[in-house]
Amino acid sequence: MTKPVLNRRQLNRATLARQCLLERVEVSPLEASEHLVGLQAQLPAPPFIGLWTRLRNFHHQELLHLLQQRKIVRATLMRATLHLVSAADYLRFRLALQPALTRSLQSFFRRGGDPAIQAAVVEEARSLLREGPATFAVLRQRLAERFPELEPAHIAYLVRMQLPLVQVPDQGAWGFSNNPHYATAFDWLREEGEPWPPEEGLRLLVRRYLAAFGPASLNDLQTWSGLTGLASLVRSLRTDLCCYRDEQGQELFDLPNQPLPPEDLPAPLRFLPEFDNLLLAHANRERVLPAAYRRAVLLPPGRVLPTILVDGFVAGTWSVQRQRGQHKLLITPFVSLAVGQRDELVAEGERLLAFLSPEAEAERAEVEILKPP
Repeated sequence: MTKPVLNRRQLNRATLARQCLLERVEVSPLEASEHLVGLQAQLPAPPFIGLWTRLRNFHHQELLHLLQQRKIVRATLMRATLHLVSAADYLRFRLALQPALTRSLQSFFRRGGDPAIQAAVVEEARSLLREGPATFAVLRQRLAERFPELEPAHIAYLVRMQLPLVQVPDQGAWGFSNNPHYATAFDWLREEGEPWPPEEGLRLLVRRYLAAFGPASLNDLQTWSGLTGLASLVRSLRTDLCCYRDEQGQELFDLPNQPLPPEDLPAPLRFLPEFDNLLLAHANRERVLPAAYRRAVLLPPGRVLPTILVDGFVAGTWSVQRQRGQHKLLITPFVSLAVGQRDELVAEGERLLAFLSPEAEAERAEVEILKPP
């Protein structure tokens, strides 16, 4: 049977629908974090902005409360990067993602190392953390004393990739300071249950990814997760999936009964935070990020700038300047904007400033749209 072909705009609208970016939705931050399979959290603030741009009436304190309650955690997961995920999802997916973390460790230190020594480092770190949460500065120092033959940077990365850890929320404005404490994850989440077996977690992870980012290819799934060798698993799920092709002939998979909005459906203007997973979840990012703007958004080493969506596609970047008590949102569009688009951008930008700096007086908050480069 010939598979239906989905063009770029159809894929764009489907992905925006799954990502709650066609309209803000009325769900809790916990439900949203699970639907989105986590929020990229290399920096503390972006997950808050990511929820603000997707949810109706989202308040900063809601997410802080969930972090303090241990219902949401900040931990290393997909692509060996920090995410905010629900405690339940961490237990479901952490062991399934271990091969991606191990591969990241091996690529970071190509010479490898003695497996027995590595295991001893991880066990020593586990023992130290049984005494209570600790910063990585403290862990690195104590482990370097115990294993002087290893580079301190190697020790730190080894522990991050091989020992399930969560960051302990503190009094930072966005839940975490610049030097957070760490705890062993399964101890921290003991009241939430036990970790899932890897095989069971991996099968659910595939389905949850498609619900949040589909239709998507095998390469998309592997790009998002950081895992490799998933072809046999996807084949085993084929009878439960819908199949499509993109305009290049790439096979795409999806769950049944998922939204596929018409390509001409209007998409509202949106602000996305740094590192938003919308820009990182597919091997071919052109469904949301035009190739012409890729280098202006994805910067080395691994930085992803905050962006604006116009008609569903990345069309510029933004930043906030704080000087002498004044808060200014600077927007750099990549193309000329229509008058209506500029008005919508300013209105949404003012709402974003009010969320980011609720203490700022309106007359000291300003949105400025710069000229396209």
